[in-house]
Amino acid sequence: MHFNDLLRQVLERGASDLHLHVGLPAMARLDGKLVPITEAQLSPKVTAALVDALCNEAQRATFEAKHQVDLAYSVAGLGRFRVNLFRQRGSVSAVLRVISSDEKGLAVVNLPRETIEHFRDQEKGLVLVTGPTGSGKSTTLARIIDEINAAHPKMIVTVEDPIEYLHRSKRSVVVQRELGMDAPSFSEALVAAMRQDPDVILIGEIRDHATAAAAISAAQTGHLVFSTLHTQDSVRTINRMIELFPPHERDTARILFAESLVGIVSQRLLARKGGGRVAATEILKGTLRVKDLVRDPARTPELYDVLAEARLDGMRSFDDHLAELYGEGVIDFETGHAAATSAQAFKMKATQIDVGRQVAAAV
Repeated sequence: MHFNDLLRQVLERGASDLHLHVGLPAMARLDGKLVPITEAQLSPKVTAALVDALCNEAQRATFEAKHQVDLAYSVAGLGRFRVNLFRQRGSVSAVLRVISSDEKGLAVVNLPRETIEHFRDQEKGLVLVTGPTGSGKSTTLARIIDEINAAHPKMIVTVEDPIEYLHRSKRSVVVQRELGMDAPSFSEALVAAMRQDPDVILIGEIRDHATAAAAISAAQTGHLVFSTLHTQDSVRTINRMIELFPPHERDTARILFAESLVGIVSQRLLARKGGGRVAATEILKGTLRVKDLVRDPARTPELYDVLAEARLDGMRSFDDHLAELYGEGVIDFETGHAAATSAQAFKMKATQIDVGRQVAAAV
């Protein structure tokens, strides 16, 4: 089977990832689970050929020097893939993530319309989308950027690793830079972006102190900045951001971060009843009360109470959204219970939903 035919099969089956490892058949991640999609086991010769097939000269040199490389691979008429090539046990392995590069793919983002518009219409500040690897953070950001692009005449600069969604300029001008190919690092690209007359800056991921400091600085100086972190919920996200700074800078960083905060969206992909997956999201907005709690590390945990009480402000906790999905029959009890921030709180909400269903059925 030709490599592109294998990719076509992955797309047709709705898989999110393709795994290629020596001694195993090609494996695809379907609804969160790895399943074989070929019968024959892959040989070292086949996986080694991927380095020449997928890499340009610079990427090949990086792979030879570091034994791993990240890149984007595009097939005309088929789609785009985020690729990680690496060595393991002396052989080459590859993992390819399917990238949705069309507006139909962005429509699946599971955020309330009001939330998307709230972030879309901000003039400055910092918006973070967080969650584990594969939870759809990049798709959520691409949806918000696409909304800004369609609604406002702005200059949008993105720095990604790699570029996942290809934005064509609509009302806005969109400039996209790829790490390694167009920029040496997130932090350096973010500093350079400040000289490119941007209104909106998207930085693919905040990984270190330099990037965190540059992101807050950009938000403080009148830019709308979007980025991601690998954290589970809003409170952990705030703590992680501050921990990126050296101890003697953390008090100042916390104040500046609180002033800049527009909102945090934390998301996880869960198994949907009947097949497929659905995103459960927690939404925190940078209201005056939220900013006050962020400034004070002793009171930051009170944000869990704010999330539970502030639905009128368009905020919600993970557990509230899990209960909502359970009530709508989208997820089962076991899935919600396992994913909940407070398993006991979710159990209580689910019990109330079950009682309501029984009462309704008896009427």
